[in-house]
Amino acid sequence: MIPFSDEELLPVVSNVIDKVRPSLALDGGDVRLISVRKGTIYVQLQGACVGCASSANTLKYGIERQMKIEIHPELAVVNVPIGMENNIDNL
Repeated sequence: MIPFSDEELLPVVSNVIDKVRPSLALDGGDVRLISVRKGTIYVQLQGACVGCASSANTLKYGIERQMKIEIHPELAVVNVPIGMENNIDNL
């Protein structure tokens, strides 16, 4: 059980994203925070990350790992495909 509300997580998650963004930018990628719902962080990989064969590893071992280290070990990160931003309930 994650002891934080979605509203409490939002600014902290945003700060972690700002920390990982420069490493993505080195390869021409980026990440955008879409939403936080019930301990799941919805992001959208952008730039060179879209369609990259390593994007799943970037999500899991880069972004999600950093969230778990800095915030809480039960957090999960999900990539929202472009065009699905308004349909995250269906992911």
